[in-house]
Amino acid sequence: MNAQTQTISGASSSAIECTSLVRIYRTENLEVQALQGLDLHVAKGEFIALVGASGSGKSTLLGILSGLDSPSAGSVRVDGRELAGLSAHERMLYRRQSVGFIWQSPPRNLLPQLTAAQNVALPQRFNGIGRKARRARALELLDSMGVAHCRDRTPGHLSGGEQQRVAIAVALANSPAVLLADEPTGELDAESARHVISGLREANVEHGVTTLIVTHDEEVAGQVRRTVAIRDGRIATETHRPGIAPGAEASLDDGNGPLHPSNADVEYAVIDRAGRLQLPPEFTEPLGIKNLVRLTREPGHIEVWPEHGRAAGFDEADTKPEQDEA
Repeated sequence: MNAQTQTISGASSSAIECTSLVRIYRTENLEVQALQGLDLHVAKGEFIALVGASGSGKSTLLGILSGLDSPSAGSVRVDGRELAGLSAHERMLYRRQSVGFIWQSPPRNLLPQLTAAQNVALPQRFNGIGRKARRARALELLDSMGVAHCRDRTPGHLSGGEQQRVAIAVALANSPAVLLADEPTGELDAESARHVISGLREANVEHGVTTLIVTHDEEVAGQVRRTVAIRDGRIATETHRPGIAPGAEASLDDGNGPLHPSNADVEYAVIDRAGRLQLPPEFTEPLGIKNLVRLTREPGHIEVWPEHGRAAGFDEADTKPEQDEA
């Protein structure tokens, strides 16, 4: 069973399952619907990227998945646990036990007065792990992230890339089911960014943690098998890269930047549960599509046409009403 089949098959194979997810923010004079019936399924063990313009809803979604926010309506299940309706205490336990989170800013992920090893050991303490076991787990994770040499250094003595790799180790400390990363390479140079993405891949493959990263970086998004684009609070498109085997995203990076197998990329529009379809602007704008489209049902497929005419470059005469012959 491939990853796409797993994603569709149901909750038993889903690490993340959002159904008709809504998030509304209200102030005294304003109501903003950040998520508008969003549906998203991420299979266990997947490594996916989430992209979207500012205000699209991706940060809101990440906040809900991380347990830092709660939905206004709909369902969101992570590792089989329903997050809608959790109390503040239950969300705290969820954050400690089920999900790891990496912020964009490296200093935000680590306590500056603690060494790298102490930072990784700290989350385990809240789950009742003994001192020796915490230390052993911390050293193991730092080694797996390639920063064992940093174990006795405080964050101020680490590079940005080293800080983010230590942050991945911190996020993995309590063996979460899901790892979330918010623009993890946003403040790094290209070389450091490659090291961090490599660390996230290793976390995904070696530690078996489902990984979702939010990114604006097209190079980062191009290195995962599935990139999900969110627009206006809903999932709009997905880009699948069948040429990338699971766990083999590293093969796309030769050390000089990612190699894009564009001939293997397949972009899909997403139809939600109500049958709504978002068409990307790069498809609609050249055709002048704004409000209405005509649908024609053909054998095996559906065609979408501008309101007037049957295709781009249609004959202008085709758009004029027929005239009676003299």
